[in-house]
Amino acid sequence: MKRSRSPEKGSIFPIKVAELKKILQDQFNNNPDLSFSIYEKKDKKLAVFFIAYLVESEKIENFLLEPLLSKEIPWANTSIKNEIPLNGPEEVVNLKNILANLLLGKVYVYIEQEQTAIAYMLSKKEKRSLQQSETESLVLGPKIGFTESMVTNLNIVRWNIRSEDLVLERFMLGKREPREVRIIYLHSIANSDDVQTMRQRLTELDIDFVEDSAILMQYIEDSSSTIFPQFLSTELPDRFSYSINKGKIGVLVENSPTAIIAPTSFFSYFESTEDLYMRWNVGTFLRGLRFISFLLSTLLTPMYVAAATFHYEIIPPTLLVNLGLSRAAVPFPPILEALFLELMIELLRESGARLPTKVGQTIGIVGGVVVGTAAVQAGITSNVLIIFVALSALASFTAPNYLMGTTARIIRFPMIILAGFLGIIGILFGACFLVIHLLKLTSLGRPYLSPIYPLEMKDFNKVLFRLPNQFQYKRFKSYRPKDLIRYPKQKAKKKKDIDE
Repeated sequence: MKRSRSPEKGSIFPIKVAELKKILQDQFNNNPDLSFSIYEKKDKKLAVFFIAYLVESEKIENFLLEPLLSKEIPWANTSIKNEIPLNGPEEVVNLKNILANLLLGKVYVYIEQEQTAIAYMLSKKEKRSLQQSETESLVLGPKIGFTESMVTNLNIVRWNIRSEDLVLERFMLGKREPREVRIIYLHSIANSDDVQTMRQRLTELDIDFVEDSAILMQYIEDSSSTIFPQFLSTELPDRFSYSINKGKIGVLVENSPTAIIAPTSFFSYFESTEDLYMRWNVGTFLRGLRFISFLLSTLLTPMYVAAATFHYEIIPPTLLVNLGLSRAAVPFPPILEALFLELMIELLRESGARLPTKVGQTIGIVGGVVVGTAAVQAGITSNVLIIFVALSALASFTAPNYLMGTTARIIRFPMIILAGFLGIIGILFGACFLVIHLLKLTSLGRPYLSPIYPLEMKDFNKVLFRLPNQFQYKRFKSYRPKDLIRYPKQKAKKKKDIDE
């Protein structure tokens, strides 16, 4: 028998079917899932090979094997391509491509001593039905969420953005397990530099495989050392489509129900598409509430620790008396007291998230009440601190984005330590450090704190608050879209009545 040829040497045809079978079995380590069937007709041999669980067996039987084994179709590449009732036949000569495409669900037909093999895409993809997003709950607006199927996700995006201007660039990432990745943007709106930056980061990525969009996001973000997310992740197609229409760039990954949106600013993580479905004044109130909640989540408990340790003078006298009575039986300093309760809250949250939904909710409620009450009665902590810790925990959950909510909870711990050792000076030092850090961050090369830095007053009504729709005729200027105008200013303000 001839020596097996390696996939790097290009074309392997013509070749005997027995030798081809041996090569494929060696490459797949004699995997029993590799189906390799040999058929004979007169003086010719024909091989049909594929990975069994990746293809639709009914289509192979009815539309491929049945016509091939009949006497009507001659065994020749030209006849097979013309007569077999399947779309998209492709002639292949390279063994490396054959090995890769077998894992994608392709079926190959090879006639002995022909110069090429014929490939048909008959892949079978398992996917779940469209369901409501679990991580981004909405009261108003579409409830549908992305799935793990790239075909389904692209279908949803196309239905939401029915424009010939929509670009869907395709990439295959991963050397050992290639996975499909799509860059999606509007050609006439998205900034060309941002598109090129995203394209370059994906093409230069040299990894074995991409597990999920969350993993890909960590590979291509601007800074890997920061705790703040630099790209927005979402399961909501309407938020994804809304961001694309604003001039941003979207990324979808095969087998991932989460999409990536870039570039983003720090304030993007407090926006919700639900704000658009409400009155502008209600949306502004809710967005402002989220900003305040982020500050409360990071500063409320540290302020208690600083006041109870160093700055009694800032506490009102009546409250100071109650605080003294509450802490009279507590043997620990405020910093240890606060760290204990914060760790307890995080343990309850993490355990509730890992348990089944109904059990997790019960554990969170019962655990919080029981452990909190027992801690006060045992003299480990005070009643006042439990109120502050509970408010901080609730405030951290108001962020629409899970990653930013987690960031707020983690920042709280170093702020508590600084407050315990340096008081308000330590809190100010930590806050200044965070601001300087945020000023240095970028998202796809764009400033992370835009439109505050660099200052762009006209963009404030798009991130910090909302105005009525007739004043929203421009896109976010800080991202430099090609087309800044959404609709004419004069027509937006003009009202038409029935008699006109």
